[in-house]
Amino acid sequence: MERVRDVSELPKAHLHLHFTGSMRPSTVLELADKYGVRLPDALTDALVGGEPPRLRATDERGWFRFQRLYDAARSCLREPEDIQRLVREAAEEDVRDGSGWLEIQVDPTSYAPRLGGLIPALEVILDAVETTSRETGLGMRVLVAANRMKHPLDARTLARLAVRYADRGVVGFGLSNDERRGMARDFDRAFGIAREAGLLSAPHGGELAGPSSVRDCLDDLGANRVGHGVRAAEDPRLMKRLADRQVTCEVCPASNVALGVYEKPEDVPLRTLFEAGVPLALGADDPLLFGSRLAAQYEIARLHHGFTDTELAELARQSVRGSAAPEDVKAKLLAGVDEWLVS
Repeated sequence: MERVRDVSELPKAHLHLHFTGSMRPSTVLELADKYGVRLPDALTDALVGGEPPRLRATDERGWFRFQRLYDAARSCLREPEDIQRLVREAAEEDVRDGSGWLEIQVDPTSYAPRLGGLIPALEVILDAVETTSRETGLGMRVLVAANRMKHPLDARTLARLAVRYADRGVVGFGLSNDERRGMARDFDRAFGIAREAGLLSAPHGGELAGPSSVRDCLDDLGANRVGHGVRAAEDPRLMKRLADRQVTCEVCPASNVALGVYEKPEDVPLRTLFEAGVPLALGADDPLLFGSRLAAQYEIARLHHGFTDTELAELARQSVRGSAAPEDVKAKLLAGVDEWLVS
């Protein structure tokens, strides 16, 4: 019988973590009290009780409720020191879960009104990431993400901003929010700006919408990675395309179940994608609202999909290969994966 190793000791990269959604519940409660923010009862009850709020975002009403809770948590971030605290705590949680590289995703326009504007907001975030990375030893970078619910011109502004700060820690450009709204091709010029400057293209697709949204990410946005992408499992030809091109899908199992994309953890088609050769990077998405962090996603693969330690190690390798980490960092993490297997 194979020995069961601790997945929190398995070196890995974390490629799908949203900024506000990375907060600890206790931090949200403390900041809400500090600033006199009235949180929705559902969020307060969940944070105090230690259980994630009941969410189902497969219809517009459910998605609106999810966004309302997310926006309420974000409203608690008001000063540079709040941003610094969030980044530090997110890094500490990742280190605890075995992450050696974290790419945290943020739309700086959400924080600009309270931090002096778009450029100051991004600079505060990047400064916090640089300081935290140095102090914790965790490799950290930023993926700037546009909101597909807003005008494509806003996305172009963000793409230019991302390019401007590529030498300060921005490694990629994304597109988040409800993929059922807005066409991917409307954002093609923004992604062209980012790609031409060498930034990774990592839009969301294949979560709340089906395989066609993944194809749109590939065809219209030149995706190097796809945020979620899990619905690609419904289309064998699409899976082959992802496998042939080695486009990494940032699959977030706990999030998929919490939002009602799949009913149960075992319904998430991890095994289907893995066996089709699609590179995967397991991610926690928004642990604040979904209740589990990075290592827990590997436990889901083990407990609900029968992944062996050898297969979990390969998932970790795929996350590292799909990252924007420098080659020396990748080599160190990959060597750590091999050591984990023989320990």
